[in-house]
Amino acid sequence: MEIQGVKQANRFLFDKLRAVASQQERAAIFMDFMSVKFQLHHWEQQSTVPARNSIKNNYLRFLSCWMIDSNSISGAVLKRWVESRIGITPTFHKERISDINSKAYFNYSVDVMQGSACTSAIQSQLDILFEYGQFELRRKYHCQDVITLYRGTHDAEEYDILEDMGDRQQIVRLNNLVSFTLEEERAWEFGRTVWKTQVPLAKIFFYNDLLPGSILKGEDEYMIIGGEYRVERMR
Repeated sequence: MEIQGVKQANRFLFDKLRAVASQQERAAIFMDFMSVKFQLHHWEQQSTVPARNSIKNNYLRFLSCWMIDSNSISGAVLKRWVESRIGITPTFHKERISDINSKAYFNYSVDVMQGSACTSAIQSQLDILFEYGQFELRRKYHCQDVITLYRGTHDAEEYDILEDMGDRQQIVRLNNLVSFTLEEERAWEFGRTVWKTQVPLAKIFFYNDLLPGSILKGEDEYMIIGGEYRVERMR
């Protein structure tokens, strides 16, 4: 899965990445590229507070805010990226979203507008971030198409169970962007119910050690594009 035109428009970056063997060096190249392309290092030089904030509110800050609260304004912007690029509508943002005509969807859209208004091309930043993540995932898991991940939740009964297949197997509909972890033990820290599932690499938006000093590293977190998943309820 690719975001149309992103790699072609940023061919210089991906050509340079392919020539570098070290993952850490590639990450540094990516972050330098993003800083220059979106002038993220120039925020202090801006003459107005809105202009400075627009540059400071970059992809790294949005990821950090997701870590703190996925229902924040930043979380809404990330969910809108999935909605606009992948076509999956969120099912929850501060409250359950039943459809796009609901009051809950309107409130979510207000958060999206507020979050997007004070950024500099955040959707384009996220496009490149996703493609870079996919580039690295194909190297990290070069012989795999899927990986096993776990999610802990306190409100499993609030999810849409599309099919109960028996033997603790279910088809569930997840929010359009949702956090999982590599380790089952860690997942139990986040809820009394833990699901195990197979996630295609193509549906991983961001993961814990993609960037140096990643804010997700402490929880071995993987941010995955949601939708319908077959899960196994762990004992």
